Amino acid sequence: MDRVKGKSAIVTGAAGGLGRAIATLLASEGAAIAATDVNEPGGREVVAAIKAAGGRAIFIKHDVSSESDWRRVIDKTVAEFGRLDILVNNAGIMIMRDIENMTLEEWRRLMSINLDGVFLGTKHAAPAMKKSGGGSIINMSSAAGIVGTAHSTAAYSASKGAVRLFTKSSALEFSKAGHGYNIRVNSVHPGVIETPMTDAMKRESLGDSMGAIMPIGFIGQPVDVAYGVLYLASDESRLVTGAELVIDGGWTAG
Repeated sequence: MDRVKGKSAIVTGAAGGLGRAIATLLASEGAAIAATDVNEPGGREVVAAIKAAGGRAIFIKHDVSSESDWRRVIDKTVAEFGRLDILVNNAGIMIMRDIENMTLEEWRRLMSINLDGVFLGTKHAAPAMKKSGGGSIINMSSAAGIVGTAHSTAAYSASKGAVRLFTKSSALEFSKAGHGYNIRVNSVHPGVIETPMTDAMKRESLGDSMGAIMPIGFIGQPVDVAYGVLYLASDESRLVTGAELVIDGGWTAG
C-alpha cells in the first residue's frame, strides 16, 4: 500500500472518470493529492472520499488552459505538501464533429484543454520537480492518438497524437542527457473505458459498437488505467521515460 508513499501528486480532471480513479488509487498508495478540476463539487467530493479513507488531499479549482491557473496550482501544491513529485495531465474533453462541420472555435477549445493544458502543466511542473530532485509526468493520451477512426474524432485524435509526441520530446529534454533533469515523462493510451466521456460518445453515434473495437472482449474500467498510472508514478518505473503505455484491450494491435 506504499508504492508512492511520501510523494505528492497533482491530478487534473480529478472530479470524475479516469481522474477520480487515479487520484483515489495514488492516495491509497501513500501519495498526497492535489485534485484539480473546473467541477468544484465533484472535485471536493473526491477529496472528501480520500480524506475519509485516511489519505491527504486538497482540491484546487483549475482551468488547465489558463497559465495563471497553472502557476497558482503548482504554488499551492508545493506550499501545502512541500514538494511536487508527480503530475498527471489527465484533464480532457471530447467534441465529436465531422471535419467539415467543426468550427474553428470548437477546434481551438478542444486543443486548449487537451494539448495546451498538457504543455502548460509540463512547463510549470518541471521547475518544482527539479527542486524536489526529480519526478514523473504522466500525460493522458489515447488509443486514438495512435490510430485514426472514422467516428468524427479527427480533432480529438489530433490533440492526443500531439500529446504522444510532445511527451517523447519532453522526456528527452528533461532527462540527464538533455538538460540534466531527473524527470521522467510518459504517455498513457487508454482504449474504450467506461466513463462519462464514453457515455456521451455512445449517445452521439457509436452506440453499443464501442465494445466491438476491443479485441479483449469488454470495455475497460477507470481503475484499469489508474493502475498503469500508478506504475509510471512509482519508482518501479525508474527506467521508463518517453514511453507509451497502451491500455486498450488490443485495439491498436491489429
